Amino acid sequence: MQTNQIEKYKKLGLNIAYYRKSKGISQIKLAEMVNISRTHMSRIETADCAVSLDVLFDICDHLEIRPKQLFDFRDD
Repeated sequence: MQTNQIEKYKKLGLNIAYYRKSKGISQIKLAEMVNISRTHMSRIETADCAVSLDVLFDICDHLEIRPKQLFDFRDD
């Protein structure tokens, strides 16, 4: 992950956590659904690692949202 993009990764992670919580899904449950570890899911949500499009698309499928919703960053 490029450090100049870290703020975007943070906002992406916040959006994933927002939609996950709004569906009442735990971090570990979503990780299982997407076939990644809970640690990896946590690292995605906290912008501690990069995330592949395949994983993002799987997250969207299981959260029943469109990919563009994850990239609709709110201004601070």
